[in-house]
Amino acid sequence: MNALKTFAGRHASLLSFVLVLLAWEIACRVLALPVFVLPAPSAIVSAAVQAGGGRWLEHLGATLQVAVAGYLVAIAIALPLAIGLTHSPLLARTVMPWLVVVQSTPIVAIAPIIVVTLGAGNLPRIVITTLIAFFPLVVSTAAGLASVPPEMIELSRSLRAPRLREYTQIRLPFAIPFIFSALKVAITLAVIGAVVAEFVAAEKGLGYLILFATSSFKVPLAFASLAILVCCSLLLYALIVWLQRRLFPWSLGSATH
Repeated sequence: MNALKTFAGRHASLLSFVLVLLAWEIACRVLALPVFVLPAPSAIVSAAVQAGGGRWLEHLGATLQVAVAGYLVAIAIALPLAIGLTHSPLLARTVMPWLVVVQSTPIVAIAPIIVVTLGAGNLPRIVITTLIAFFPLVVSTAAGLASVPPEMIELSRSLRAPRLREYTQIRLPFAIPFIFSALKVAITLAVIGAVVAEFVAAEKGLGYLILFATSSFKVPLAFASLAILVCCSLLLYALIVWLQRRLFPWSLGSATH
């Protein structure tokens, strides 16, 4: 009995997931729900198998290409901007309201405008992904850089340490937990951004496949695409967690060791 409780405690999340799938399957069979209303998990798996591995790889590769590119561009913009906001109060007062405006603007509403302005191809999709992903990176990194105790900054300046050393040896180490927290959020937002962009204009990708499947009433295929998107987001999130554990284990805190 104790061994069973220990097993259940360790694998509670997995067990709950399996139970939900079983309940879902049973409900669909007992209630005889039409497949275009709510397909059973078995129907979703069957649709995924019928689509073929080559088709999935093509659409998954297109989505990952846009998501990763937009994510990297967001990092390249957000980190220097956060340093600038921390360094210059005037820049912070000038730029932060515009960042809030950009974040408050529904991307779904302006996505068609971006596509019309930038034309076909991956560029508008990468821009849309970047707009969705970069805000938490800016805000969290700036908060981390500003979280340094004032006495440490005063000591550094009393010793006439260069401003570059202040950032590399004092501010950035304090900001690492904040940066990785933002990186974890941003990677999931990047996948969302890629899908939103594919809803607007794309010829391949998991978002495009979901749109195509629902318009053709191939709901199991749409659910299969959604499941792959969720798995993709989880794997990318896990990759960021692994990088943090590998490169900066001290930033995780004692509770995670």
